[in-house]
Amino acid sequence: MNYRMIGRLISFILIVEAVFMLPALILCLCDGNYTAAVAFAETVGVILVFSLLLRLWSRKAQKGFYAREGLICVGLSWIFLSLFGCLPFVFGREIPNFVDALFEIASGFSTTGASILDDVEALSRGMLLWRSTSHWLGGMGVLVFLLAVVPISGRNDGFTMHLLRAESPGPEVGKLVPRMKQTALILYLIYILITVLNFVALVIVKMPVFDAVCTAIGTAGTGGFGVLNTSMMSYSPAIQNVCTVFMFLFGINFGCYYLLICRQFKSVLKDEELHWYFGIAVVAIAVITISLRVHNFYPTLGETVRHAAFQVGSFMTTTGFSTTDFDLWPSIAKAILFLLMFLGACAGSTGGGFKLARMLLIAKIFSRNVKQLMYPQKVQVVRMNGRVVDEKVLSNTNAYLCAYASILAVSFLIVSLDEFSITTNLSAVVSCFNNIGPGFDAIGPTHCFSGYSALSKCVFIIDMLAGRLEIFPILVLFTRSAWVKR
Repeated sequence: MNYRMIGRLISFILIVEAVFMLPALILCLCDGNYTAAVAFAETVGVILVFSLLLRLWSRKAQKGFYAREGLICVGLSWIFLSLFGCLPFVFGREIPNFVDALFEIASGFSTTGASILDDVEALSRGMLLWRSTSHWLGGMGVLVFLLAVVPISGRNDGFTMHLLRAESPGPEVGKLVPRMKQTALILYLIYILITVLNFVALVIVKMPVFDAVCTAIGTAGTGGFGVLNTSMMSYSPAIQNVCTVFMFLFGINFGCYYLLICRQFKSVLKDEELHWYFGIAVVAIAVITISLRVHNFYPTLGETVRHAAFQVGSFMTTTGFSTTDFDLWPSIAKAILFLLMFLGACAGSTGGGFKLARMLLIAKIFSRNVKQLMYPQKVQVVRMNGRVVDEKVLSNTNAYLCAYASILAVSFLIVSLDEFSITTNLSAVVSCFNNIGPGFDAIGPTHCFSGYSALSKCVFIIDMLAGRLEIFPILVLFTRSAWVKR
């Protein structure tokens, strides 16, 4: 195990975190909120001291870096990011309880958007900006940012692919261009461009600038932290429609955007996952719209479609914003939203959930197994977008499904120690593990997670991080064999 190289990378990552705290610190100074400014300054100081110590300890790091180190480095990095990222809330006494503050920032970095705050508007603007910034950093991945822009060394030293694979969402990570550093840079440039377009669009439809900044970077990371207690309910229909469009855009595989830039339009149009992504969204919106119209929830068809499209986009991309109290909707509409919580967005996007690509692979594996029972002598292969899927990818998909179901079951049992309804506990676990944010019943869009015990909140924190990192980088930290010297 190359502990020193892991320590070296974590020191770089923490410095990146400190740099991204500076805008919030400056905003606190501009607002005259010196208590919050001091809290950020103290946190930056603590991070720099810790990073320096790590850097000194790891200065003689060896270059050997393999898949095991990649998984452990990613898992530890996100834990350290959360532990240090929650300190401004604690030092500034705006969320004085450490577990609550850790829950809040872990929800931010994992792009979950679940909150323990009953009154979001009580936070200072600097703290609100930091919450939303954590979404933006967590959306594409802090390590992807590190690989893209930070000159760790003259060469990649063989670790870039292991880090990118461990942090990026989806069943398989490939290169857009021959060098992984260039791939990471392209991904972040696309990410920044769409974020800026989102911000500009929100300002055009007359959203306040501060709200537009927080909403744009929150939408980019498909996070869902709002700056108002009512989430997106208080904004105009035009603002809500802009958010709907960009939520769906950030739920698309970023590789598709790269193909569009390269004018490979046919490759994008033939993408199976993209077909299912928009197909499922259209069907879900149509069914929910019909259900709401039958029960006369909203006065006009336009308003009904707007709310249905927004909530489908919010759940399917795991953003977690809300324009209405969907917990009051008919059972069929809530059932569709609940299923969308599992589905998630496209692989290679900033969205969470199981991912459509995995769902398609699971369906294709099931179909292949049925065919093999009928025709045992015939060789059956699984294809995605016309190409044969490697058996290793299929095996990893099956393993992911087993781990996914097991963690959901164990988490649900532990959280059920708290005296909430089954609906509340189940939707809470599903919401956190799939990085959604709101759930149903006592954690619906007008409620929060503050009523849960410290134990349940710790379970949710692990679930949120595991869900964002595709389970294995967190799971491997609890595996003895990962730490055995080989």
